[in-house]
Amino acid sequence: MKKHRKHITVFEHEYLRTDRGEQKLSDIQLKSLQTYFGESGVPYFSLIHKGVRFNEFVGVIQVGELVIEVLPKSDAAFAGENEKKHWRDILIDMLFAVGVFDIHAASSSSLKLKSNSILDLYFEIFINEIESLLHRGLIKQYRKKEGNVTSLKGSLHFGKHIQQNLTHQERFFVRHTTYDVEHQLHFIIYKTICLLRQINTNVNLHSRIGALMLHFPEMPAIKVTETTFERIVFSRKTESYKKAIEISKLLLLQYHPDVSRGRNNVIALMFDMNKLWEQFVFVSLRKHKKENTTISGQTSKFFWKPQSGYRVKMRPDIVVNKDRSDCAVLDTKWKNLNGNNPSPDDLRQMYVYHTYYEANKVALVYPGKETSKSNGNYLDPFTRKETEKECSVISFLVEPRIKIWQKKIFTELESWWSLPHQKT
Repeated sequence: MKKHRKHITVFEHEYLRTDRGEQKLSDIQLKSLQTYFGESGVPYFSLIHKGVRFNEFVGVIQVGELVIEVLPKSDAAFAGENEKKHWRDILIDMLFAVGVFDIHAASSSSLKLKSNSILDLYFEIFINEIESLLHRGLIKQYRKKEGNVTSLKGSLHFGKHIQQNLTHQERFFVRHTTYDVEHQLHFIIYKTICLLRQINTNVNLHSRIGALMLHFPEMPAIKVTETTFERIVFSRKTESYKKAIEISKLLLLQYHPDVSRGRNNVIALMFDMNKLWEQFVFVSLRKHKKENTTISGQTSKFFWKPQSGYRVKMRPDIVVNKDRSDCAVLDTKWKNLNGNNPSPDDLRQMYVYHTYYEANKVALVYPGKETSKSNGNYLDPFTRKETEKECSVISFLVEPRIKIWQKKIFTELESWWSLPHQKT
């Protein structure tokens, strides 16, 4: 029977409650989210009176047949009726750009669900991958097997043979090796297909999931943990399974069944928008960089050592031309300053980068209502006069055409770090 889902779309930092607002949670849905939150909490949202408030994470949380889509928003453009569609498309394009949806070309060309949620997109990518595996033919692997057979093969398990076949002399209890499709990769994939059949609420995917259930061979049920995936080693023969297994890991480990009612299971596919913005700027610079330029991400340096214990590292988001005289350090922040100054903590952090990386320039990079750049100089602690150490604040207008946006980010930042530093 097909499920009819309810779809709610909110922006980061907005809330959903049971007693107010155009979009409401039911008491049962709120209870499921509270149970999922638990005593230790989750980073995606916080609990408020009769509701939840979403944090800086974006993506999809599905509670039973309710799909809550959380979109980014930098208080920038796209106001009006199409605002949600614009931000959904931007989010999906950013995820594609940083490689979250790094899939085979044959699969990516057939994606049809961009207008729907990220959860639907993951489902479709997984379905495409499995359809492709079935079309090419499922791989077989050797596995050990034991049991009663009618002809002697492998090694005879004498104890069990006597125990089970005393009155059946035509049988042999043996241990032998068989070559078939029953192996760990297929166990995981089959478990994921069964999960999709249970939680999918997109009517456009029902028939394709049903076809997978029909054509994929039934496999034994297994318990899946982080260790299950850590033990998998891909070879040249199994490399084509890698993307399907990656999505299986994401879905199976993020699925939280409702053990009390069984109708409001929770699955969450959420992304930290600050990390996504950092990675998006990084890949945009790497994509367009010139041969004589180096772009490094998350380059760490030790800056403090206790008398006992481990040294402490600093780790800027992006370092351009590391260990060169034209070195520049960038830190990305997914928030709109709205004309205000950066936080003192961020400015102090950039001051330290100036010193420890011997950077020629440092900058904080934000999304904004327009593309702009402003500079400020650090003051001498004794004379209170401006020093040569400068921190720039660079904002980028959110561009709906993702490739053009990436090119603009590179062009503006390259122009900034290439311009000779103005001595005071």
